[in-house]
Amino acid sequence: MSIAVYISGDSGAVSVGADDVAFEVQQQAKQRGLDVEIIRTSARGLYWLEPLVEVETQNGRVGYGPIEARDVASLLDAGFENGQPHASFVESVEEIPFLARQDRQIFQRAGKTQPLDLPDYIRTGGFSALKKALEIGPEAILEQVRISGLRGRGGAGFPAGIKWKTVAEQKELQKYVCCNADEGDSGTFADRMVMEGDPFALIEAMMIAGFAIGADKGLIYVRSEYPGAIKTLKSAIRILLDAGWLGPNISGSSLSFSVEVRRGAGSYVCGEESAMLESLEGKRGQVRVKPPIPAISGLFGKPTLVHNVLTLASIPAIITGGAKTYEKKGTRRSRGTQAF
Repeated sequence: MSIAVYISGDSGAVSVGADDVAFEVQQQAKQRGLDVEIIRTSARGLYWLEPLVEVETQNGRVGYGPIEARDVASLLDAGFENGQPHASFVESVEEIPFLARQDRQIFQRAGKTQPLDLPDYIRTGGFSALKKALEIGPEAILEQVRISGLRGRGGAGFPAGIKWKTVAEQKELQKYVCCNADEGDSGTFADRMVMEGDPFALIEAMMIAGFAIGADKGLIYVRSEYPGAIKTLKSAIRILLDAGWLGPNISGSSLSFSVEVRRGAGSYVCGEESAMLESLEGKRGQVRVKPPIPAISGLFGKPTLVHNVLTLASIPAIITGGAKTYEKKGTRRSRGTQAF
């Protein structure tokens, strides 16, 4: 039986040597005759412990970190496959206070699944929200988003339910769902973690939004400084197209939806929704005069639902768990959870 070893493939982990550690674990295990399976997961967000090496033992998953490539030999000598002590031993990662105190909704798969493993995504509840959305219909989805109290996570905090209803009420045949992933604030990378670590969830949320408002096209505008996220999202889209989870008549339903990834123009102002739309249209990123708002006249003058990554990534939990359950989290004026 092979030993399951989990090492993050997140850009943050890779930047401090996770790839080298993964290679060295494989080499050292081979020399010792150990059958090791390296599983490259998303990041848990424990960046002070990266590169973090987790091992599945008889007593559950234990971690070691930070680990450098030169530490791997001593790690295997210590008997890491059995969770034996080492200078970098952190015991059960789930019990680290930073994680134990959190109620993870958006990051529920963080560090646990492989970002581009579709069966793994489905096994952990993936597409259950979309299936339920297709059952209850657009009107019920709009009502669930309204009741949930979800507000935009991009900073303005505008009620998502009002925005969705406004777009849904427009009579135009062509509508769009735009994900603003131009995460430009200093030191923030929650959007990147979602795109790199749980891309199927973001795309599923956009599909639900499209079904609710009557849009068949989604665009993800990713800042140019996130090449890893762009690559992961494009791979995820290809996988979903091949599996029939994107395209016409998804899962035998009336829903047809396509998603496209666009690389940002490298301008800070493009993080503003109307400037982003200008950039998506091939123009210089400049803030538009309002009104009209994007929900009425957005991309190419068509009704457009614009949300950032964290707002959209909140949708599956609202649909599967119910708006009332989601509403119980957070504060009176801002429901749900928020990543800091």
